[in-house]
Amino acid sequence: MPLFLIVFASSAALAFIAKTTLNHRVFGRVPTGTRLGRIRKSSNYHRGAFQNHSPTPVMAEGVTTLGTMRDFLRPGKDRKPSRPLPSIKTDLKNLPDGEDTLVWFGHSSYLLKISGKTILVDPVFSGNASPVSFFGKNYPGSNVYGVADMPEIDILLITHDHYDHFDYDTVVKVRPKVKQVVASLGVGAHLERWGYAPDTIQELYWYETAQLSDGISLTALPARHFSGRLFKRGQTLWSSFVLDASDYKLYLGGDSGYDKHFAEIGEKYGPFDLTILECGQYNQNWPYIHMMPEQTVQAALDLRAKALLPVHWAKFTLALHPWYEPIERVSKRAQEMQLPLATPLIGQAVVIGGKYPNTAWWHRVGEEKQFV
Repeated sequence: MPLFLIVFASSAALAFIAKTTLNHRVFGRVPTGTRLGRIRKSSNYHRGAFQNHSPTPVMAEGVTTLGTMRDFLRPGKDRKPSRPLPSIKTDLKNLPDGEDTLVWFGHSSYLLKISGKTILVDPVFSGNASPVSFFGKNYPGSNVYGVADMPEIDILLITHDHYDHFDYDTVVKVRPKVKQVVASLGVGAHLERWGYAPDTIQELYWYETAQLSDGISLTALPARHFSGRLFKRGQTLWSSFVLDASDYKLYLGGDSGYDKHFAEIGEKYGPFDLTILECGQYNQNWPYIHMMPEQTVQAALDLRAKALLPVHWAKFTLALHPWYEPIERVSKRAQEMQLPLATPLIGQAVVIGGKYPNTAWWHRVGEEKQFV
């Protein structure tokens, strides 16, 4: 076969493989049509993408992607637990009706039963925080819940479309149990491709509110982060949310770097009975899109929080720090600032407004290690 035919055939084969791979349903779909028209009218949509209120490069100045990848490949101390994480298997289908309850599943997935509504937030039960099986695998013991364990879901809440918050396998399998979805603007394009009916999806821009029933609502608010499931970032919005219920007000932080928006939200919407904020997967190479643990505590104080539940840890290794370092650092700082902290085991039922569990259970996982 002539060389040019070999080259042509090889190129055609590679192009076909690339197109087939990139069209896989796991990547979702970028917004088009009426949805894209609404996005283009958004005040923080410029140059073909959503923008943060403050300049927010994904990487710090002078940091290269190649250097970051090299750091990930180097051995690191205690990046994963030495033993399976402990957990509690709560019967989610029979949570008490008279108590407002939260059950955390590790990382940023959790279930709320509050004011008679069951709300599932950013569920990831597939075992991976990525579209491939060889990266972002969950820790042993951290994935004891699956879709079969979930009750009927009144609201599926999606803060943004990153894989560690918006898992294709989970979202598809849980669909028969979901009555309604509330998501950041643009995320509905993914959901519709995955079989969700358009009339079940409510997409919110910042400062818009979804009224779930009398006395309970969700309001989308700014976060300092980014979005994207493939190459182009910022095609869908990322948000934090205020859950305003009849008895309690919660702040559901999603992912966010530290910025002035926390104090602004605290002033306008606070105080909060409980704030749920990220405390892990940070690094000096990406200081603007995730908080350092001490900043997590400051953000809770800015929000005028009565208590803090730190999440975004204890399930996946997506950064270079020891797996237990986020909760150790946030616990130390919260104690210094006299901020009540909730540190439940994965699966442990937490009564909102009650006595929050705050034992250092992670010490039992690696008692031989020197904790920070």
